[in-house]
Formats: sequence, structure tokens, C-alpha cells
Amino acid sequence: MSDGKRAASAPWIRTRLRTAPGAAVALAVLVLVTAFLAAAFPRAVDAYETKGLRHDIRLADAGRSAVEVSRPQPGLELPREQREAGVRTPELRRIGGALGKALPDPLRADMSSVAFGVRTLKPVLATEPWLPRPDTVPPQLSYTAQTGLKEHARLVKGAWPTTPDAVTAGSRAVRGAVTEETAAALNMKVGSTLRLPTAVGGPLTVTITGIVAPRDPGGSYWSADPLVRTPSLIPDPASPFPQNYWTGTVLLAEDAGPALLATATEPSLFWRFPPDASALTGPDGARLTAVVNSLESGPGLLKVRAIAGDTAEVLTGLGHIVQANARMRDAISPVIAVAALGIGSVAAVVLVMTGALIAARRKAELALMRSRGGSLRGIGGRLLAETAVTVVPASALGLLLAVLAVGEGRWWPAALAAAGVGLLVCVALPLRTTLQHIRPTLHGAREDMVSARPSRRRTVAELTLLVLAVGAVTALRRRGTSGGGTDLLVSGAPVLLALIAALVLVRLYPLPLRLAARPVARLRGAIGFLSLARAGRSSAGGALPLLALLLALATAAFGGSVIAGIGDARDDAALTTVGADARVSGKSERATLPDELVRTVRGLDGVRNAAPLRVEFGVTMPETAAGGGGAGSGPDDSGTDTGADSGGGGDAAGARATTMVGVDPASYTRLARTTGLPDFPSGLLKATGASAPLPEGAKSGPERVLPVIASPAVAARLGKEQHAVDTLSGNFKVQVVGTVERVASLASTNFLIVNSASLEQRVPTTLLLTGAPDPGKLRAAADGNGEEFVVQLRSEERARYVNTPMQAGAERIYLAAVAAGAGYALLAVLLSLLQTAPERKTLLARLRTMGLTTGQGRRLLAFEATPQALLAAGGGLLTGWATIVLLSPGIDLVPLALAGVAGSDTSPVTLRADLWSLALPAAGVVALAAAVAGVQAWWASRRGSITELRAGDSR
Repeated sequence: MSDGKRAASAPWIRTRLRTAPGAAVALAVLVLVTAFLAAAFPRAVDAYETKGLRHDIRLADAGRSAVEVSRPQPGLELPREQREAGVRTPELRRIGGALGKALPDPLRADMSSVAFGVRTLKPVLATEPWLPRPDTVPPQLSYTAQTGLKEHARLVKGAWPTTPDAVTAGSRAVRGAVTEETAAALNMKVGSTLRLPTAVGGPLTVTITGIVAPRDPGGSYWSADPLVRTPSLIPDPASPFPQNYWTGTVLLAEDAGPALLATATEPSLFWRFPPDASALTGPDGARLTAVVNSLESGPGLLKVRAIAGDTAEVLTGLGHIVQANARMRDAISPVIAVAALGIGSVAAVVLVMTGALIAARRKAELALMRSRGGSLRGIGGRLLAETAVTVVPASALGLLLAVLAVGEGRWWPAALAAAGVGLLVCVALPLRTTLQHIRPTLHGAREDMVSARPSRRRTVAELTLLVLAVGAVTALRRRGTSGGGTDLLVSGAPVLLALIAALVLVRLYPLPLRLAARPVARLRGAIGFLSLARAGRSSAGGALPLLALLLALATAAFGGSVIAGIGDARDDAALTTVGADARVSGKSERATLPDELVRTVRGLDGVRNAAPLRVEFGVTMPETAAGGGGAGSGPDDSGTDTGADSGGGGDAAGARATTMVGVDPASYTRLARTTGLPDFPSGLLKATGASAPLPEGAKSGPERVLPVIASPAVAARLGKEQHAVDTLSGNFKVQVVGTVERVASLASTNFLIVNSASLEQRVPTTLLLTGAPDPGKLRAAADGNGEEFVVQLRSEERARYVNTPMQAGAERIYLAAVAAGAGYALLAVLLSLLQTAPERKTLLARLRTMGLTTGQGRRLLAFEATPQALLAAGGGLLTGWATIVLLSPGIDLVPLALAGVAGSDTSPVTLRADLWSLALPAAGVVALAAAVAGVQAWWASRRGSITELRAGDSR
């Protein structure tokens, strides 16, 4: 300028943000959502692992979870005063405090429930005549003098046990208390006395001064040793006859420990520390296992002995609890990793697609800057700066929202994930944009996929990915995920499969276009030919958009199939346990249902079918049948093994045991058809001829031959010959006429099914119901016939399988994976269509000047988007289905579906292709593509051709 002053220049970043605020806001929102998902995933995993570890420790039996330090009584070689001082409360409290402080991290004790004192290891035979003797055997009692009785109990009757005078080893009278349950079972009351023999002098007399009730019966103070709270009637192991006797515990005064030193009860000192799980986290599991191992037999034990004495030892089952939790976590982690890698890959591809869209919109601008001497470094730096201004705050906000949404979890994995999202966008966008302008160009090459020929580098890359995908799938099929541990190559197998499918489909995509263009070119209308030509030339059908769609659809299908497999496994387990929608049976195996109860239940509203069964366990198999087959006896009705291999010289009694089920063929066939059990050949059990029903009161003779349907294991042992069996329902011969894999209400693989009408005793023991009867009325009908009948509902049994935080958390992650996969798939479609939106609008404007109507323009855009949408939808269906089929043999969903539930079936649960998870996202892709094309055509029709053509000459 003439005055020598420099012209003012506007800041680049501010100018760019003001010029295109919509694009900046859209990019920030996408980064925000992606950073939130990326940061929330590790925190969600940490949260459910933390809740699972705390849940397992808190719900475990207090006797297993508590860390107990014990040592024998002070040695007899010590002076009497020193021995007495070693078991008094002040010394025990000092040692207990030191032990609590010495517990290594992350193990911490719940100091409010810590108990310590002196107890007897050898029960004492109580000979008082007023004590109950069920089988003429006197009870055996234990004694404990532990601290904290007043804090953990409330006084019901009498007074608290105290020690008015200092108790020594020579004391012969102390005071004690018992719980309400102990007092009721053993006929104790305030003022009752018990005598313990001593080594020297008279017996030690214990006077019951109070009866107490626990404040927290399930707490560690009362549950670590259940006999402290509740007495037990146990069998006498030394008696040759079945005799039972009572055993229980008397709570002595807190300072009465020295008196036990004179008895022959093997007094022992103990300090019990229940773990405080509130501060534990999921990653602490490995450290906690190492700490427990050290305390049991390692450096930690040496520290304990330095405080409590050289003879101290540490006893706890906490290590086994933590190890069981770790096994479930290791079994779930590989399955979760599949979802994490799938969604992460989809998100990364969508972010790169966003960068490609921005680069395409700014291609002319950057080409102009490059042609006027702009350096790649300068252009890239400006792009990095303007991208970072929006991306970095969006990533930080996504991290903050993830921390607020998921309260528990480590912060640094979430921070790394959010930072990775921001770094990917900040690097990918400038890099992709600048690489397109290494050489200044005046005009771009055609993007016609029909004429494009893949390079050698692309072929090598595709073959390399193919080898990796095949290796990953082979490894997963051979090893599976149930072995524990996470292998990124194995977990990334669905991602690699989707990548290979995308590359193959992109190569094959021109072939149908070329074949379809020939006949369409001969037609009179131009819409079909133009749509095919545009579909082949458009960059929306490239490898990157198709890869994003296939990844998203495959991940959504995989996640949906996991959820469907979990639900099916739980439904099957509940059906196996109950047998139908509801079951009425006796509490004992031999209890029979009265006719009145059966009639009442049949008439309840909601009952569609009632199938009476007579189930008899432990039916003795013939000697020849038991030893003549090669199949094992299989599990009993509880799912446990009843014997060894029958042909291998195992337990003969176990091999000969089976279960006989008497059924009404008609009602049982309806039950099997309704509940999805294998087809039941009821015609083979017709009660005719030798198996005709017996007259009332008639006895079944051994000459009667009843046709039976057996399990495959029993059928292999019995063969086709007739075999005599002795049952509570009569004595007869059986002959196998068919086999079925399962029978309702039994998990056993050893069973015989017979027509109950052919039995001598045909009164049912179980009634299976289908339909939706009212639970209250059903239980009322059962209770009206006595308290010996129980009602089980399939819905209640099904609800038992969703009670662990680890299972519920993993299932929520897969639900989120399905939703995120579907969302990213739709976003990929939108981005791919938006990338070519200016070209479409310009094309419509030019064609309208040549006479193209509005309806023809809409059809043109719809037909142009259809091939890409159908390719993505069909490829997604195929990829998702192939992924599930290929990976299902190597994935076991038992840890997610059934683990942690007592009595649940633990047979492998494999993946299955879920139709809705495959079809819904694919249909959404087609619907969204059609909707976007229609909106574009409508919007273009509102603007004039002159306005559109003057906006720029976009090819």
C-alpha cells in the first residue's frame, strides 16, 4: 500500500468456522458421540467387573470369604499367668488391631464386623438330662468367648453374660448366653447350667444368663460359624446305625477365655476379618489373589506370625471366590472384545468417511491454494489447526459425559480412548486432504468403477487380509473363547471377514452393472440407463462406505445373535428345570398328587393343557443290561453323574440306576409340541394286548411286557431284548420300541418312558401345565391339599439367570453394540450419499433444462441409490450370517447365560443367526437410502435450474 501499512488479514480459523459453521458443528457432534462411546466402553467394563467382584464376595458364605487367623492355646511350658494374659481381651485386641493394619492392599477388613476371642475346637459331650436326645445320643456343644456380642445382638431374656471377678484357669464358674434358636432347639432357658470337665479339679460350670437374638443374622459375626447362631441335627459318624444328635455353640462372657485353658476342649485363639468389598475394583482381582496366596503360604504369613505368634495360620476361601470371578471374567472378555473391535472399527471408518466428505467439499478450494504456491505443510497445518479447534473440545466433552454416565471405572483407559478418537480425526482429515494435492491438477480423473482396474498393490493387500481373516477364524474355531484370555486376532475375526467381503464385493460390483446396462440401453426411456451409469461412476459405491456398512451390519448381527443366544439358553434351561410353563409336584420324590388336586388345577383359568407324570427315580436296571453296553449312565435328574461307564468296570450300582417316567401319551404329546420338546411317538405306547390296563386292584406279573421309549444311552444298554424290572409301580418286563433325546422336567440322560395306564400304580407324582395360570391361585390350590406340594413356574426359574452384575453388564454392552452398529450403518449411508449430493443436484438441474420432469428426477435418484443400497444390505446380510456360522463353533455363551446359577445346565451354548438382527439393520440401510434420495430430489426440485447451475460447475 502507498502509506506503507500492511493490509489487515482475518484469522484463518475464525474465518473458516464462520464460513461453514454447519460442517464444524456436525463434525463436533460426531466426534462427541464417538468419544463418549469410546470412553464409556472401558468404564462400563470396569464397572460390571467391579460390581461382579463385590457381588461375589458379599454373597459368598461368610465362612469362606472371611480371613481368619488362628493359633493354638499358649504352650503348657509357659507360666500360668503368662498363658492367661495371652488369652485375655486386651492382648487379643492388641494383636487384632495390628493384624488389621498389616493386611496388604487391596485387602481391607470390615472393622465393624471383626471378631476375636477364644473357642473350643473339640466339642464337649453334654450329659445334662434335660437336653434333647433325638436318638438317645446326647448333644455335643462348643464354647466361644468372643468380643462384640452386645454390638451384634439384642438381649431377649435375662442379662448379658459378664465376669464379675477376674477369670483365671482355676475358675470353675463362668456365665454365657445362647441365641433364641439354640435355646428353642436344646430346651435351654435363663438359669440353665452346663458342665465341662477339666484336667484338674471339679468341672467348669457355665450358667446361661441371657438369651439373645442376632441383629444381622446373615452377617459375618453370626454366619462365619453357623453353629453360633443356629444349632444343627447331624448324623453320628461313629454309629453303625442311623443316629442323629444335636450340636451347637454357647457364647461365653468376653473375658471368660482363661477358664477354657483348664479344659480338654483344645481351646484356640482366633481373629476373624470379614473383607470390606466396597473399595475393591475389578482390576484388583489379580492383586487380591496374590495377596491371599501370600497370606496363606508366603511372605504375608511370615508377617502374620510375627504379630500373632509362630504357630499362627491363615485360613480363608476368599482366594477361591476371586478365582471363580476371574474365570468368569476371562470367559466373558473375549466375547466382549468382538463387540468392542467391531464397533471401534465401524466408528473409525465412519470418521475417515467424514474426513473424505469434508475433503471432497473443499477439493476445489485447496486445489486453488496449491496451484498458487501453497505448501503441503502449510495447508496441512491450517487444516490441523481448524480441525483441532472443534475436535479437541468435543473429545473432552465426550470424556466428561462418559465419566458422569458411568460412575465407576478407571479414568485413564477412558481418557486414552477419547484421545484416540480426537487424534484419529485430527490426523486423518488433514492427511487425507493434503495427500490428494501432492501434485497440482487441473482436472480429476473419472471415478467410473466399471472401467477401473485394481492395482497390484491392492491385490496383494487384499490377499494379505484374506490370509489373516482365515487364520483368525481357524484359530477361533479350534480354540474357542471359553479357554480364557483375549486374543485381538481372534476377536477381530468378524472385522476381517467384513473387510474381505467389502473388497470382494467392490471388485464384483461392476459386473452386474455392466450386464444390466446392456439390455437397459436398448429401452426407450433414459432413466434406467442414466441411473446405472451414475451408480457405476459415483464414488458413493467405493470400498470405504461399503466397508463401514458391512462392519456395522456384521457387528449388529453378531451382537443381536449373542443376545438371542443368551435368551434361548436361559429359556431352554428354565424349561429343562420346570418341564413346562408350571409344575406341581411333591416335596419328596415319592409323594403322589391326590385326584382332587389334579382336578382343581386342570380347571384353573389359563391352563391350556395338563400332563400328569409318574416319575420314579433309582429304578434298578437288569444286570445284563447294566453291564452289556458301552454308554455311561449319564447324569441324574440334578445333572450330576450317577455312575461310571457301564462297560468299563465302574460303579455297578450307578450304572444300573435309571429314571422311569409314566405318561399319558395324548397329553404328553400335546405338552411336547407346545414346549418345543422333540416329537414324541405316542403311538408306540398304546396300552393294548399284554400292556393293556390292569383291573382295579390287580397285580402286575413279570410276564407282562410293556413297550418303553428310552433315552439313547438306556436304549444302547437294553437293546431290543426284553428285560425284567422291579419298580414301585409294579414288576414287569420292558422292551425298547423308540428313543427320544429329552423328557420333560428331567435333565437326566438315563430314563424310560412308559404308558402310565399300563402300570399297577398309576397315581401321578408330577403335573406339568402349559398356559398362563395365575400363580396365586395355583399355589393356593396346592396349599389347600397340604404343605407337601410345591409349585414351580417357568417364568420365575427364567428370572434366576439374570442376577449377576457381570452377566447383566456384559449383556447391556451387547445391546449397546447392536444399537451403535445400526446407528453407524445408517450414518455411513448418509455420509456416502451426502458426498455426491452436489453432483446429483447439478445433474438434475442440467437434465431439467433438457426436459426431465420432477417425477423422472425422483426416480432417477432412487434408481441410482438402489444398487449401492442393495449391495450393502445384501452384503451385510451375507457377512453377518457367514460370521455367525463360521464363529459359532468356537464361542460358548455359558458364562454370559447360565454361569453363577446353582443347578443350571452348563452344556455349551453356541451362537445362532438371529433373523431380526440380520434383517432390521439391512432394511434400515435400504429405507434410509431411498429416503435420502427422495429428499434430495424434492429439495432440488424447489430450487431453480439457473440458481443451481450458477452455484458452481461441479462434475
